[in-house]
Amino acid sequence: MRTEARLFTGVAVFFAATAACYGWFAQEPTGTAVLIIAFLMAALVAFFLYTQYRRRGIRAQDRRDAEIADGAGALDFFPPRSPWPITVAVGSVVVALGVVHGLWLALLGLGVLALGVFGLVFQYADPDRQRSSPPADASGSGSAPGAPAAPGSGSPTSTPSS
Repeated sequence: MRTEARLFTGVAVFFAATAACYGWFAQEPTGTAVLIIAFLMAALVAFFLYTQYRRRGIRAQDRRDAEIADGAGALDFFPPRSPWPITVAVGSVVVALGVVHGLWLALLGLGVLALGVFGLVFQYADPDRQRSSPPADASGSGSAPGAPAAPGSGSPTSTPSS
């Protein structure tokens, strides 16, 4: 990701220089603000890519002597079914419509957007949902199938204590 980080660093430098020149010569705050925001977005992507490069090291795409087979294999984890990207999209659309039609709609959209982002971030935070196979005992007692139940566990094989 070193190449991509360098590319976006160049884009960020371009937007920073353009924003400085535009702000100096045009004396127009709206265009300057847009160029500063473009600089910040490019700098954010460059920072993310550089951080990923430092964490994961050099990739096969960054080496000149790499073969095509060096880049084969699993790329990352992509969830098979998730409602949260759609929720984020709907929330973004409602926020955009709220900018046009009124504050009440924008606030409603921010709520939906926050719910979607929260769901995306914490979708796989529950360790029980990360299991690749179901637990051995669905009752939650932790005992193996066919084993006698612990006293007082509430299962039909346990004897009530009196």
